[in-house]
Amino acid sequence: METRDAPVSETYELRVQGHLDDCWSDWLGGLSVRRQEDGTTVLAGPLVDQAGLHGVITRIRDLGLPLLSVQRVGPHSEHR
Repeated sequence: METRDAPVSETYELRVQGHLDDCWSDWLGGLSVRRQEDGTTVLAGPLVDQAGLHGVITRIRDLGLPLLSVQRVGPHSEHR
């Protein structure tokens, strides 16, 4: 059951070609930045809705990074 003090969002993992520095996390909606040995970066974390997801995808496009995959990995509940 969803309550007002425990918003539920979806957790996503987006994989891009190339390595991003950690400093891009804030600009990309607070997603964590995990560089992989294969030369890709996984951006992971909760996004409130589809508009938030599309916003992150737009920013990835604006950086000129090839987007390799987008995966919803499950619900995320933030307790305050």
